[in-house]
Amino acid sequence: MSDKLALGPLLSVEDDNKYVICFLSKNDSDFSIFIDKEEIKAEKIGILKSGNFYRAEFEIKQSKKSKTITYNILNNNTNSNTTDAFNRDSWSFYVPSSTEKPKFAYASCNGFSSPDLLAKTDEPYLLWDKLIEQHGNEPFSILIMGGDQVYADELWSKVKELEEWSRLNMNDKIKRKATKAMIRNLDTFYESLYIKKWSDEQMSLCLASIPTVMMWDDHDIFDGWGSYPQELLDCDVYQNIFKTAKKYFEIFQIRSLKNQTLLTKDRTHFSFALKFRNYHILGLDNRTQRSIYQVMGNDQWKDLNTYLDENILNDNLLVLSAVPVVYRDFSLTENLVDFTSWQEELTDDLKDHWRAKEHQGERMRLIMRLFMNIEKRKVSKRNTRTVILSGDVHVGSLGVINDHKNQNKIHQVVSSGIVHTPPTYIEWLGITAVTNDNNEYLNEDKTIETSMLTPIGSAKYLRVRNFVTLNEGSDEKLWINWICDNKDRPCYALN
Repeated sequence: MSDKLALGPLLSVEDDNKYVICFLSKNDSDFSIFIDKEEIKAEKIGILKSGNFYRAEFEIKQSKKSKTITYNILNNNTNSNTTDAFNRDSWSFYVPSSTEKPKFAYASCNGFSSPDLLAKTDEPYLLWDKLIEQHGNEPFSILIMGGDQVYADELWSKVKELEEWSRLNMNDKIKRKATKAMIRNLDTFYESLYIKKWSDEQMSLCLASIPTVMMWDDHDIFDGWGSYPQELLDCDVYQNIFKTAKKYFEIFQIRSLKNQTLLTKDRTHFSFALKFRNYHILGLDNRTQRSIYQVMGNDQWKDLNTYLDENILNDNLLVLSAVPVVYRDFSLTENLVDFTSWQEELTDDLKDHWRAKEHQGERMRLIMRLFMNIEKRKVSKRNTRTVILSGDVHVGSLGVINDHKNQNKIHQVVSSGIVHTPPTYIEWLGITAVTNDNNEYLNEDKTIETSMLTPIGSAKYLRVRNFVTLNEGSDEKLWINWICDNKDRPCYALN
């Protein structure tokens, strides 16, 4: 006899030694995680419509040898093992040795922005098959997911009250209060979305077998969140949508406020940071405090600065920024739209970029802050790197920010998306016609320069679904490999 899980297990990591397993059970029971016969009690941390959400945390001390850890979940009330939707009742994950260079996977854009795209895609979850296959051959230490872990854009048609609200004129939209029925149906929508979208056979196996860290982006709320006019963002309906999306992001992606990597527990933002072996992973929350005029609030900047100053001294740094910091320039299009009748329809897409005119000062602040940290790390005389990991734009790419004066550089890797399809050829022609990727100079003496690079074995932009692997080779270079859903094998080596 076994109990079926409604969702999970979901495996996380919160530092070099701390791991977390969460799951959603239809039963209200006493559960234990058995890890190589050691019993860890699971704590109920949430009651949802589909069941109860549990969290168990435990430490695995580093050793000189790598380990493969096997676990199962026992319902103590029935003395039976739980199974997932595919009748799996045990799972395993890899723990690298204390001296091993960890291997990371990075993915984003895990869904479709419209049902039409899903219907036209032959194998929607092909790359999840490839990810679990690669993990079986050369196991990943951590899977980093950088945004759009779900696509909530269907809420406008799935939630009846929102569909009716969306037909109102702008003044009435802003004045209208969210009804109890709307809030109730929003709650049902987001909960069901996660359960449905994360229940693919291979994706669910990946989430149970590779420790993940996740940061959200707009589609986890809905397309363009934070880049709409302020009066719309502040209206009661939008605020209730955001409140509900945040609730389920906190449960399923952050795995509750018990998450020790969060830089603050007051819910004003969800930026996180953790150290794993010789890497720090710093996740920037670019949605919770976002508006047309800012990406991150002053309190979030303060928390980020404190972490950079106090913790990252002689290790590599991976920075999650869902929207690319280095990308094509949309400024000409933005200037045209600002003075046309298209402004209302297009503003959320254009204002969502770091290079939007309202965000360029904050973008410069981020870049200079990361360069300050690189200078500080030079004291250790170790070869360390700063790499920005991004997604959002549905094409893969590689960028670099060079500080020629101080001989420092920041690379940016874009992987997008693991499920979402890239722009069609015609759509890409349109994008390239109204943008450019000329080198950009960020300061007066032109010593800080951004540019787009071309990965080895591909075009400059990877108009194909992909995820990325990052691992240090025996040559001491950090190798970036894009794993694509075609035969291309782009790569690049960072010194």
